[in-house]
Amino acid sequence: MATIRGRAEVGSFLASLPEQLKNKVLRGAARSGANVIAKEAKATVISEEVRSAIKVATAADDGRIIGKVQVKGRGAYIAPWLEYGTDPHFVAVADSQRSGLSVRKVNEQIGDHEALKINGAFVTGTVFHPGASPHPFLRPALDIKEAEAVAAAQQYISTRITKAGVTGNDEGDEA
Repeated sequence: MATIRGRAEVGSFLASLPEQLKNKVLRGAARSGANVIAKEAKATVISEEVRSAIKVATAADDGRIIGKVQVKGRGAYIAPWLEYGTDPHFVAVADSQRSGLSVRKVNEQIGDHEALKINGAFVTGTVFHPGASPHPFLRPALDIKEAEAVAAAQQYISTRITKAGVTGNDEGDEA
């Protein structure tokens, strides 16, 4: 009769495999792919403030591993204006030209826009901002580098899964 040895070890290894893959491989793979996209976004953005605010992070959510390219910190508020542009809008409207309306109401008459306040007070005089053209950098980075990001994630996985098992540790998210 045949004797089976190592059944408990194999069972233990198989039981621990999903957690090892999640912690040692998949988050790192997601990060590797996201780093490719972030590098391209940093190369194409026209604002140094926004460039320094582009970050990579990963998250585990409902059994999924998510790689994120985010704009966080100083300069992050500028990113949507660059990505999508801005519509023309009044920053301030002189009292003589408002017809008793607030700057917000004047802007609402020409479209749904907000007025500029500095330290909680409207800027005085009439100032019309002509809007700003969009300079997209996040979506084009994904469109241009998607295949390279997938390849980077696959390379990360390939270097961590060997015949000997799952190797290495996840390096953690970038700040």
